[in-house]
Amino acid sequence: MSNSQITVPVPQRTIVGGAGLIAASIGAAITVIPNAFYASYSISIAADPNLLSELRAPGANLATLGLIMIAGAIRSNWFNLSRVLAISVFFAFAVGRLVSWGIDGTPNASILIALAIEAVIGSLVLLATRTHKVSE
Repeated sequence: MSNSQITVPVPQRTIVGGAGLIAASIGAAITVIPNAFYASYSISIAADPNLLSELRAPGANLATLGLIMIAGAIRSNWFNLSRVLAISVFFAFAVGRLVSWGIDGTPNASILIALAIEAVIGSLVLLATRTHKVSE
């Protein structure tokens, strides 16, 4: 089956697209309004151009990865890439938070909620798309 003939069920597209929308939105917020974004987690960001650059760059990366996830929900031939990105991105955030929790101590409730949400989204994408196979 060529890539132009690949069909992906709507529920799988919706889950990957939703994960992409979340990633793109969060990434865009970190890129454009990092102070307000981090204030929602009770984190105060100094007006340090170096720190802001270090926050905005991965924010733009997350936004871009989210857009690729969305593209996979729209274009079937991008779906496999998009689902792997969605699983990787959300589990990587969760693992990073777990490492920080173990090394740095318990974060506030907002961060713990973010950890839970990231783990749930990664798991949802993994479970919903685990049977998707593309024949070539």
